[in-house]
Amino acid sequence: MTTVNNVTEIILLGFSPKQDVQKIISVMFLLMYTAIVLGNGLIVVTVIASKGLTSPMYFFLSYLSFVEICYCSVTAPKLIIDSFIERKTISLKGCITQIFFLHFFGGTEIFLLTVMAYDRYVAICKPLHYTAIMNRHVCGLLVGAAWGGGLLHSVGQTFLIFQLPFCGLNVLDHYFCDVHPVLKLACSDTFLIGVLIIINGGTISVVSFMVLLASYVVILNSLRTRTSDGRRKALSTCASHIAIVGLFFIPCSFVYLRPCVTLPADKIVAVFYTVITPLLNPLIYSFRNAEVKNAMKRLMRRTVIWEEK
Repeated sequence: MTTVNNVTEIILLGFSPKQDVQKIISVMFLLMYTAIVLGNGLIVVTVIASKGLTSPMYFFLSYLSFVEICYCSVTAPKLIIDSFIERKTISLKGCITQIFFLHFFGGTEIFLLTVMAYDRYVAICKPLHYTAIMNRHVCGLLVGAAWGGGLLHSVGQTFLIFQLPFCGLNVLDHYFCDVHPVLKLACSDTFLIGVLIIINGGTISVVSFMVLLASYVVILNSLRTRTSDGRRKALSTCASHIAIVGLFFIPCSFVYLRPCVTLPADKIVAVFYTVITPLLNPLIYSFRNAEVKNAMKRLMRRTVIWEEK
């Protein structure tokens, strides 16, 4: 059966109907987006350029930072540009494309965080076998699996949305396209598709969260036999990861692990997992890490010397 779409473009209402308020929000997003690109980009460059950051933890961190840049870039640039345009629109195909990349990078991030929890489990609970278990080949496979998992999740969500006919309402009360708000625009019964969307997103979130939880229960249990110094060092590393997991999973769970309805708070909650988490990632994970900070200083010194030559 062919899907009929009379709607060719969607109007995005953004954060506020007042243009002045939208412009203020745009400036804030521009500053945050710039900080996200620079901060996470610096981590990626530092890990690639530094010979001292060769452990799997930093290998995964560089990919996480790259994904954070991509994830934020799906929504932030359009919001910044739209704030200076009175009529904010996006084509239907562009809207579905935005949903695809939003869930592709979001799903990849969830899987990467799960992989990083497994890495911490092996490092703390099996330190003597760590280098044998987490060798370069295994790390590459785990990163590839994270990207593949994100792709499968995204294809599933996009395919379900693609089946819907859009032939009436074309006003979206959001600042970007996502599955729940777009479902409201469909001119057919969306109950079954809504359930499948929740199952797709919910399964990934719940399974990943259970793996994360199990990893940290085992880690915390194993720390009872460690010295106070060892416990402090392990907890410091794990605390950074738990902070990012909390900042990302809690808002995502609020939006995606519920019936397909939209709430006024959704736009604010979305800012946390699309902007705030990528913004805080460099601060939480890296700038408080002595090895990363030293590697960044060495990189800066090399850059200055190279420019002087």
